[in-house]
Amino acid sequence: MELFDLLDCALTACDTEGVVIYQNERSVAVNGDVGGRSLLPCHNERSLSIIRRLLSEGGRNVYTIEKRGTRKLIYQTVWRRDGGAIGGLVEFSMELPDELPHYVRE
Repeated sequence: MELFDLLDCALTACDTEGVVIYQNERSVAVNGDVGGRSLLPCHNERSLSIIRRLLSEGGRNVYTIEKRGTRKLIYQTVWRRDGGAIGGLVEFSMELPDELPHYVRE
C-alpha cells in the first residue's frame, strides 16, 4: 500500500507460516526484499519461540534494540482476518532518537 510506504519506519508482515507477504519500502531498504520467503530462518531459537507463540495465541511482543549505534523500538503483533482468526504477524521497527521524552498523562 502506498500509505505504508510513506511511513518513517520499517513494516513487515507475514502469514501464519512465517512467509513474508508484505514489506514497505523502508523494510526492503533495511532487510532486503524477502517477500515470499520465510522469516523463520532469520531468527534464533528464543525469537522463534516468541514468534510461534504469537502466531498460535495472539498478543504482542515489544522491545528495544541497539544495532550499529542506532536504537530501535520493535513492535510485533498479530493481524487478524475477518472473523477474528489470526492471519499472521506484523512487525514495526522504528528508530528512536537519543533523547526520548516521556510524558505521564491522566
